[in-house]
Amino acid sequence: MELLYKSFAELGIEYFAVLDYKNLIETGENIRKRAGFEPRSAIIFLLPYYGGECENISRYAASLDYHIALREIGEAVIGSLKECFPEIHAHPFGDHSPINECHAALISGLGVAGDNGLLINEKYGSYVFIGDIITDIPAELLGAITPKAPKRCEGCGACKRACPTGILRGEGESCLSEITQRKGTLSDDEAALMRKYNTAWGCDVCQQVCPHNRSPRHTPVKFFHKERISRLTREKLNGLDKESLRARAFGWRGRAVLERNLDILGDK
Repeated sequence: MELLYKSFAELGIEYFAVLDYKNLIETGENIRKRAGFEPRSAIIFLLPYYGGECENISRYAASLDYHIALREIGEAVIGSLKECFPEIHAHPFGDHSPINECHAALISGLGVAGDNGLLINEKYGSYVFIGDIITDIPAELLGAITPKAPKRCEGCGACKRACPTGILRGEGESCLSEITQRKGTLSDDEAALMRKYNTAWGCDVCQQVCPHNRSPRHTPVKFFHKERISRLTREKLNGLDKESLRARAFGWRGRAVLERNLDILGDK
């Protein structure tokens, strides 16, 4: 476990835990099989990403694509593990994982479940990504913890009341973030909602009103302080070539979606 502490500390990661794989909820059997080995343990870690305020895009999308950071951190930790366990198999994941990552973080005691569906950490609020490293190292050799009972937030209702589409209140069909990422033509009501909340990509409203995010802490991870775009404009979008756009979290749906959204906001 000391090896993991050292490895994560060098990468700016404060929150992590090791679990026996059998205690996790597997949601992607095919993903696990593609990894090519039978996992025995999982290292769960939180990647804080808040690097400052944004004007018309979600905070998570201001830096380069967080999947890059998750992969780089995972590979670095695996490299450290192989110094002690040279014959191991291990694979890093983030978002597209064989396990339910939020459940894993909850039973690791890394945070509580928010009413908006996000994990809330004691220090970084909900401005965290969840990463995991699946390995065939016996869990006890990595100092696996006993799973904890998942906990929920206090349920103040702030996120539900503020939700732009009402989906958190059970009234809407889509999150505003999903609307901004949808391809094709949006309805007049959807476009009006984007203008009202001034968003060209994503939605942070439920996080902004959460009392746990009242004074957000900046991430110590250097990745999220580099090449930030806090306000997306046509000029900045045009300055991104295909490869550069692909390296952005807001670029995965393609340039046309972003151009449409900027048109909706009146940025010609």
